[in-house]
Amino acid sequence: MANTRTNKKPTAIPKVGPNDMGKLPPQAVELEESVLGALMIEKDAFASVADLLRPDSFYKDQNRCIFEAIYALAAKEEPIDVLSVAEKLKQQGTLEQAGGVLYLSELTRRVASAAHLHYHAQIIAQKATARDLIHMASEIEELGYDETQDVDDLMQKAEADIFAISQRNQKRDVTQIDPVITEAFERMRKASKNEGSISGIPSGFTDLDKITSGWQKSDLIIIAARPAMGKTAFVLSMAKNIAVNFRRPVAMFSLEMSNVQLVNRLIMNVCEIEGDKIKNGKMSQQEWQRIEAKINDLKGAPVYVDDTPALSVFELRSKARKLVREHHVELIIIDYLQLMNAQGMNFGSREQEVSIISRNLKALAKELDIPIIALSQLNRGVEARTGIEGKTPQLSDLRESGAIEQDADMVCFIHRPEYYHLYSDEKTGKDLRGLGQIIVAKHRNGATDSIWLRFRKQFAKFQNENEQFDPTEYDNTPLPEAGEVTIRSKMGAAGPANDNPDGAQIDSFNPPF
Repeated sequence: MANTRTNKKPTAIPKVGPNDMGKLPPQAVELEESVLGALMIEKDAFASVADLLRPDSFYKDQNRCIFEAIYALAAKEEPIDVLSVAEKLKQQGTLEQAGGVLYLSELTRRVASAAHLHYHAQIIAQKATARDLIHMASEIEELGYDETQDVDDLMQKAEADIFAISQRNQKRDVTQIDPVITEAFERMRKASKNEGSISGIPSGFTDLDKITSGWQKSDLIIIAARPAMGKTAFVLSMAKNIAVNFRRPVAMFSLEMSNVQLVNRLIMNVCEIEGDKIKNGKMSQQEWQRIEAKINDLKGAPVYVDDTPALSVFELRSKARKLVREHHVELIIIDYLQLMNAQGMNFGSREQEVSIISRNLKALAKELDIPIIALSQLNRGVEARTGIEGKTPQLSDLRESGAIEQDADMVCFIHRPEYYHLYSDEKTGKDLRGLGQIIVAKHRNGATDSIWLRFRKQFAKFQNENEQFDPTEYDNTPLPEAGEVTIRSKMGAAGPANDNPDGAQIDSFNPPF
């Protein structure tokens, strides 16, 4: 049998030494020895500290080597005692560095039982976290004196390091089911008092709320579409419904539009004034009066907007916590996911970075116990397909789809057949002009289905299909013959001249009030 012994060295851990005043770093060497001794005398003791300790939790080099051996044995479900640990250290070539068999024996003799093992492990973990913070602060301080360093990059690194430390130490204990049942029952009781069957935050779109029962706490909802489908118009219409109609606080992070552009879109939505008129201010007296009358609906509404470009997940986390704490925000909207970044970390590909972003958005939704809605782009696969069914988005069309689809509790698509010059459903004969389809393609805790909404493109506004509207607002292209579906190129002469409300750049204006 081949000799598998190697001269493996223990993992290199940055050591925190005495500071300028000679103060020693946080440590608890005696407790480290007590924990190691208990792990080698008590069967199954490792399970009680497995989620608390890691090799670099131990300050003393000898203790770190021993815990690495114990960890390796536990990973293979092998017995943990003085003899097995000594043998593992021999295999790793670190027995002498760990103090030899004599030191292992001394550790076990000093401990009578593992009664206080978990408590001692918690103290060791806290000391290790304090050392991590000291090491991180020292590194940031050193980089801060380096004038070649970009300050924004340095801030991103500091946030990323703090986030990594907090995530590493964010542990949850196993919970007996009784308090969870109580909480679930309390939520059901509150939901029963709501009108209809809405248990979450209502979107204001009746048919959609029937499918979702409202946006649920701790859910990550992805709303995806190709450009020009009206993603921003949809979430702004929804934000208006939630904040203005239901007075529920909403926060929107716009990575694409400025705050003024975003608010102007809201004014278009609420006041039903065309974007071009808001842009150039050339409105009739009646339209100015409509703005004066309806603008008050927006004033005082609990809508909070942030237009930080290239927002990182770490910045979002700190801002979201503050919004929930100070303004009791109940829903967060991000426009849109692919414009976010995870600065301060290294990635092999953009797909890996998006994976980290989506995973952190889901973790943030759980931490804050609120729904988070993130807009997302679709890839070009839709454009290559033909017909009404072909143009309908699929989960595989999500850009960097694997991670997003996996992390999301719900995935919704926005589809407007009219954009592709599909004016009639050949199966049902339904007039599709001025309609947008919301497709619930993934629903972790419910059914999947689709609904239709009315889309009023000149106001960048979605509303319930059965709400009153002026049919002359829409494209007057005659419907095709029964059973015929018209398909033309997006670049063709036919179709609306301006069918891209999401791409419109709307500047600020100065109304006379």
